[in-house]
Amino acid sequence: MGTPTERFLADALFQPISLGKLELANRIVMAPMTRNRADEGNVPAEMTIEYYAQRASVGLIIAEATQVSETAQGYANTPGLHTPAQIAGWKKVTDEVHRRGGRIFVQLWHTGRMSHVSFQPNGQAPVAPSAIAANAKTYLAGEGFVDTSAPRELETAEIAGVVNDFRLAAANAIKAGFDGVEIHGAHGYLIDAFLRDGSNHRSDPYGGSIENRSRFLLEVMQAVIAEIGAERSAIRISPVSPVNDSSESHPQPLFEHVVRELEKLHPVFIHVVEGHTGGPRDNAPFDYEALRRLYSGIWMVNNGYTKEMAVEAITSGRADMVSFGRPFITNPDLPRRFRENAPLNAPFKDASLYGGVGPHGYIDYPALSDSEG
Repeated sequence: MGTPTERFLADALFQPISLGKLELANRIVMAPMTRNRADEGNVPAEMTIEYYAQRASVGLIIAEATQVSETAQGYANTPGLHTPAQIAGWKKVTDEVHRRGGRIFVQLWHTGRMSHVSFQPNGQAPVAPSAIAANAKTYLAGEGFVDTSAPRELETAEIAGVVNDFRLAAANAIKAGFDGVEIHGAHGYLIDAFLRDGSNHRSDPYGGSIENRSRFLLEVMQAVIAEIGAERSAIRISPVSPVNDSSESHPQPLFEHVVRELEKLHPVFIHVVEGHTGGPRDNAPFDYEALRRLYSGIWMVNNGYTKEMAVEAITSGRADMVSFGRPFITNPDLPRRFRENAPLNAPFKDASLYGGVGPHGYIDYPALSDSEG
């Protein structure tokens, strides 16, 4: 049978863990992934219910990035949490995930300058910390990937309203039955753009120093935690990922300050994307363990992890949980496949990652049968 230590080393991913008031069955997380499948009104589609429910065996699902307001949208057919219809649509999802024994958070985002005028009310410019266009693309239905639109700078007096949008969306998430929320503070979207000196050239209290550039993120977290509690509030960061034209001259002191301040608020977890999102993990030097030492809560890691890497991260103490992205698209039963060392499904060659109609490439990836494994 082996000693308890040997069994832990062998089954590290399958040890239960407490997340606030939740007891999770394992330490595997489904990372949030945009699929561009929402229906009219940015309401989760009926198939979205089955998509997430199929994956309920994971310790925690973090549902795809979801708009906090009408102006927060940046891509086609992405869901929101700011209308009654959207709340009702998500409630069907969370009810079914819970019925199958799962736990589910939702990621809340404002895309900021990663948007296009066609998504904005009256075709207005997207908002950003500064009026600096991103050298990046967004996705329009029927057109595919197009250049993002030039943004306008948020006025100082407007920022409190955006903070309140996050607060309201967090409250709506709880109404919709989510177990908690993850604030999207990564990947060049609005919160991340405020953090970075490449996209934030402001001269007011939200720009300039590291303390000022971190202010918006911390105000959002303070508002969300005040609304739904720290045990249901989390955040994702990506210290050195260059996606969506993100750049920062001094990421180490910036993110050490951010985590030091987050420790005071103590969200239920911090979710860290290591390296270049979806790319190399060593694209830039960064001491992630220095961040880890600054935070006493649940530390979740992401980006290119295999099962073996995840086991090492947990057994070494570098992480408490590990999130997996694309493997969950093609393997709804990923935890079982990991436990049984079963092969993973290959992506369908004729199904896209983003968008699409019908079940193909969305809810028809096969799970292991009872006779397999």
